[in-house]
Amino acid sequence: MRKLDTPIGISGIAAYIPPYRVWLNDWCEWTNNQWPKIREVVGRSFRLRGNQHSVYTMAATAVIRLIDQYNIDPTKVKFLALGTESSTDNSAGAIIIKGMINEALISQNKPPISRSCEVPEFKHACLGGVYAMKGAIRQIAVDGNGGQAIVVCADIAEYPLGSSGEPTQGAGAVAMLVEENPKLLEVDILNSGSASDYRILDFRKPMIRFCHQDRNMNQQVQDFPIFNGKYSTTCYLDEILHALNDMYQKRNLDPIKYLRALNIVFMHRPYRKMPETGLAVAYLFALAKGGSDDQAELASYCYEAGIEPQRVIDEIKGVIPDIKNFANPDDLNNEAYPMTMAVFRIFRASRHYRREILDKMALGSDTMLDLGNLYTAALPAWIAAGMEQALTEDINLDNQEILTFGYGSGDAAEIIPFKVCKGWKTAAAKIKFAEAMAFTLDINKKQYLNLHAGKAISGLDYKLNNEFTIDYVGNTAKNNYQDMGIEYHKYTK
Repeated sequence: MRKLDTPIGISGIAAYIPPYRVWLNDWCEWTNNQWPKIREVVGRSFRLRGNQHSVYTMAATAVIRLIDQYNIDPTKVKFLALGTESSTDNSAGAIIIKGMINEALISQNKPPISRSCEVPEFKHACLGGVYAMKGAIRQIAVDGNGGQAIVVCADIAEYPLGSSGEPTQGAGAVAMLVEENPKLLEVDILNSGSASDYRILDFRKPMIRFCHQDRNMNQQVQDFPIFNGKYSTTCYLDEILHALNDMYQKRNLDPIKYLRALNIVFMHRPYRKMPETGLAVAYLFALAKGGSDDQAELASYCYEAGIEPQRVIDEIKGVIPDIKNFANPDDLNNEAYPMTMAVFRIFRASRHYRREILDKMALGSDTMLDLGNLYTAALPAWIAAGMEQALTEDINLDNQEILTFGYGSGDAAEIIPFKVCKGWKTAAAKIKFAEAMAFTLDINKKQYLNLHAGKAISGLDYKLNNEFTIDYVGNTAKNNYQDMGIEYHKYTK
């Protein structure tokens, strides 16, 4: 395995989660959906942004908390990256965050972030945050030696009323401190696996959606994606398999031995069942490529599904389907691996499923039931929740390998091994993820519909604490001065 001369990784994590909470049990009553099914497939609750929130305010709040919680010297930060798919400015990106942070720091008589700090924005659906993290590591390894980087992942996941995506909404931001000789997690990008392929209409956000939308303090822009649920699931599974194969080859791994040896896995999580299905299908693929005992285990599931095992093995080892061929109205609901998915449904009911799938994803999973989909922030949020749970329950993670699965529709995946640093508990104690989620305002149906529509509502005000919000939105479009649609922000300590 290749290694960096000096290990680089994550030394700190902090989060901002907006307080407006929708209980999915209530949502099911409002929408005539089945609560037992929603609970099993999706989760318990999700959060909504308020009219005073944007991707920039959430990101900046997560960053200022990171600086405070880990006593970061802002002058040493030479790379500030924003990973998002919800940004509303097509020119400026992370520089907006830097400007907000510097104003807050100066107001507290603290030094600002370095003037020589790079400020890129990374956008590739839900994978933008992972790409930003890899960019930060590369910057430190090549020309930023001795400096620090902050990566912030922030997003607003919202879907049309009545759509299959509606119960999977969410909003929030997670910031990470990246540096040499990390205190929490070493990130092994040299031995990671990558995959990408254009999928035409998996999950898209064409700009035409924004045409004729008004933007002011009483009306947020609505950012509903164009998506095709079953096809998107197929893309997710297929890209994870390709990225895993890339990592297996780089590291010369036996797939099934490696997966069985893992204790902890964190994955991109748009809703509860998606990562479980992804890891389970990867496990079945690994069984098919394993030895006689492994194929015997696979055969037991095949026989129970009423399928000849060799047919499943031939499907897994056969010609790799081109998922783009499914991108038409007649094939969107077809399975790329129909026999494997039939066997998966049997495997899901077996005793091995808990040990090989659910137990490996147990850390932080209960917390994630109350977050909804955070797009780029979903994976780092799960990592934060998992590390905090391990600390609370005094689980020894020293030097353990953690496998992370990042995914972005459109379509790309990153499989990155992390190693837990010795002495990680000191850094984990400062994450305060549970604290970031603790303050909540439960909303009723009328409030939900107004917040969902991006409208300002009364009766949900709260006392701001160490938080950025939108102060006002510009509306001037004169020849000598223009600020139409530009957000102006304020910070409340």
